[in-house]
Amino acid sequence: MPGGRLTQQERQQIGLGLADGLAYAEIARRLDRPTSTITREVMRNGGPTAYRPDLAHRATERRAHRRRQAEPRGSEAPPQAYGRDAEAVREYEETFTTVFMRQGLPKMMSRVLACLFTSDAGSLTASELVQRLQVSPASISKAIAFLESQDLVRRERDENRRERYSVDDDVWYQSMVASARGTFQLAETARQGVGILGPDTPAAARLENIARFLDFVSESLIRAADQAREVLHTKPESTVPESVPESVPES
Repeated sequence: MPGGRLTQQERQQIGLGLADGLAYAEIARRLDRPTSTITREVMRNGGPTAYRPDLAHRATERRAHRRRQAEPRGSEAPPQAYGRDAEAVREYEETFTTVFMRQGLPKMMSRVLACLFTSDAGSLTASELVQRLQVSPASISKAIAFLESQDLVRRERDENRRERYSVDDDVWYQSMVASARGTFQLAETARQGVGILGPDTPAAARLENIARFLDFVSESLIRAADQAREVLHTKPESTVPESVPESVPES
């Protein structure tokens, strides 16, 4: 299996495969590459509908150039913990950032959040974020202020009285519950239309069906979140409870 960076020709083949509606796994098989490589490549360069091979290749070259400039001269970059591949970690953080952006978060806020979630401690100081992301302190400050306002990170002080910014594992649970509540409110709004439009009209019947569907979805989401909440706090040496599935089938 070939290693190293994707070539421009390989990116052209990825573009053709996407245009033909091929799955990532099939494109990867044809290029003799891991499926994860194709997934990361597409997701960090616009997604399956906006992927452009030439733009993706130029963007990769620019990122590599910026990383070379950021590396300290006369010394090697510090080794990754647990013997991780530094390049693979950077690529994964970019993929994670892209996913957050597709959920509606601005780019810098997405980068900070991805950086925090991929740190072993789950927390970093402002200076550590500046060093890791190669951005200005003002950019970090603005991003943290936004993330705090959304309850996505919390501010605390360590033993040296330095401010640290931490991600709360429970934020995923809170996010699911908030989403379910929003869905429930939408169901209530749809149900209000039944009385206004008349219970025996086609429009009212449509709204009633929508309300019933959304009620079921919101209730199921909250129930599932409650049942799986403890998974968010499972330690590495622990096992996943038998009552909670280890993976969810892709839709």
